[in-house]
Amino acid sequence: MKLSEYLGDNVPVIAAWIVAIALVAWMLTVLGVAVAAIVFIAMVMAACLVFGVAYGFGRRRRFYNELETIVDALSLQSESHLAAELIDRPQFIEGRIAYDALGAAGKSMNDEVARYREMVESYREYVEAWMHEIKTPIAAAKLMTADLHGPSADKIKAEMGRVEAYVEQALYYARSTSLQKDYFIREIVLAQAVRDAVKKNAQLLIESGIGVSVDIADGATVFADGKWLQFVIGQILANAAKYDAQTVSVAARAEGEGTTESRTVLEIADDGCGIPASDIDSVFDKGFTGHNGRTHGSSTGMGLYLCATMCAEMGLGLGIASEEGAGTRVMIAFPHDRRRLDALR
Repeated sequence: MKLSEYLGDNVPVIAAWIVAIALVAWMLTVLGVAVAAIVFIAMVMAACLVFGVAYGFGRRRRFYNELETIVDALSLQSESHLAAELIDRPQFIEGRIAYDALGAAGKSMNDEVARYREMVESYREYVEAWMHEIKTPIAAAKLMTADLHGPSADKIKAEMGRVEAYVEQALYYARSTSLQKDYFIREIVLAQAVRDAVKKNAQLLIESGIGVSVDIADGATVFADGKWLQFVIGQILANAAKYDAQTVSVAARAEGEGTTESRTVLEIADDGCGIPASDIDSVFDKGFTGHNGRTHGSSTGMGLYLCATMCAEMGLGLGIASEEGAGTRVMIAFPHDRRRLDALR
């Protein structure tokens, strides 16, 4: 709040005071009061005017500046409706009115946010429960088709595998948006996590004719949630199968050893169709399908988005490099610094 703004808002009051001082001086002159006395009285009245303006401006400036600072800080977290809870109720009337109105609006917003969160959490719990339930008939259907052979049986098995993959994708999406952290970071064996992901996606990889080679030391360990990491690797393998890869190589290397930036990098490379340069910066965006998704069909644009979201939650780095027609490389970086791990807990 600026003094010029306050004075401009109080021009009528100030003008009335000036007129009153002039009238008093004129009346005293008519009554024959000494000039010195008239000047003294006028100066006292002017001093009262200045004091009143300064006092009113000081009270209002403290309140409105504090309110503006708090609102700006809360806006960064989209929580401006909490401003009334962090500021004292002012003593001047218009400030109290503004404070009470802000408090009422904040309470209404808090109630609405709480209702919305409860609704979202209830919906998430229902969806997650439904996805767990749907796994039973899917598993039963897979058992019933296990002994079937022939081209038609293979197609049915493939479609069942895709249904299961989409259900799992939806389940992890629901968990990744939960208000509560649904993962547990611990030290895991990287090679085992990769093998588990390959095994889980074996049917898809076999049907797509993809050979997978894994070059990771058996003793290599990283910090991550095992199930989440397995899902991320599975999504990358599924993309390789979807986009015409014939071979996939998985390797790990250490970088920056002996420094605070030391990390293990898992690289998953395929020889598929690659990603156009115009799409590479958007592949982790929610719902982005790009040129390949449109030409190959059945793309939801959620796989790599979920990978990016889950890696961010676990404190892992995720990057991608690709050349159209020459394949794609996806890199997952696991920091060695345990303080990064502790910050996530």
